[in-house]
Amino acid sequence: MNGAFDYGAAFSRNIGWVTESEQQALRGKRVAIAGMGGVGGVHLLTLARFGIGAFSIADFDTFDIVNFNRQAGAVVSSLGQPKADVLARMARDINPDLDLTVFGDGVTDSNLDTFLGDADLYVDGLDFFAFSARRATFAACRRLGIPAITAAPLGMGVAFLCFTPESMSFEEYFCLEGCDEDEMALRFLLGLSPAMLQRSYLADASRVNLSEHKGPSTIAACQLCAGVIATEGVKLLLGRGNVSVAPRGYQFDAYRNRFVRTWRPGGNRNPIQRIGLAIARRQLAGMKEARARG
Repeated sequence: MNGAFDYGAAFSRNIGWVTESEQQALRGKRVAIAGMGGVGGVHLLTLARFGIGAFSIADFDTFDIVNFNRQAGAVVSSLGQPKADVLARMARDINPDLDLTVFGDGVTDSNLDTFLGDADLYVDGLDFFAFSARRATFAACRRLGIPAITAAPLGMGVAFLCFTPESMSFEEYFCLEGCDEDEMALRFLLGLSPAMLQRSYLADASRVNLSEHKGPSTIAACQLCAGVIATEGVKLLLGRGNVSVAPRGYQFDAYRNRFVRTWRPGGNRNPIQRIGLAIARRQLAGMKEARARG
């Protein structure tokens, strides 16, 4: 079957939006993606269809039926199988010539430098609550000089942030040092989405439980994230087109038909953010009290 595959023919319809020489440049790029779940898997498949030639992917989890509503590799035949292995097979079905390395234990302190080795770009696909792994990965990207991008699937929209070696760092923006997990969750959420466009149409607030790492999700948001990640990622890899970097970002909400550019100098230390965090803390405390009362 590999003999029937032709890279030039497979990705010829990209030409026009990229040049032939740019397509060959993408063939020589490596993208590292941590997390093969809700967004990570569809990021991999979308970037593979752009003709990216090499990937490092990491995930320790297996597919479960609760993943069916949003995760690219979640089907009956993949139940119980490692997410990274399933997505690797799917990506190789798109491009059998891929140089693809699988890290089946996820990202850890001991493998981060290897995982990010030779990477031209890091794409964040980690679970929302994987704060320790995410902080370590973004810190390693900064140390190694690798651009790192994240697109959060919020409601039925996407919020995008980019951290480069020259921009504000992930830690400077989110200010997670010394926080407990609930506070990290609030700071991460509000930092990703200063405009909080998704908040107005949440249909059942009881489904949000930060302390138990639970929250609703949609495939619409995951697919929007993949389009944004692929577009911004290709701009970074080819070195053309404007990419907003932290503390600037943006959010698009398809449900509300709204697009907002965000700018938070100082990140979560910004006075507007601090007000928002204070409100969010009160709301979280109220939700906990309501659940305690039954």
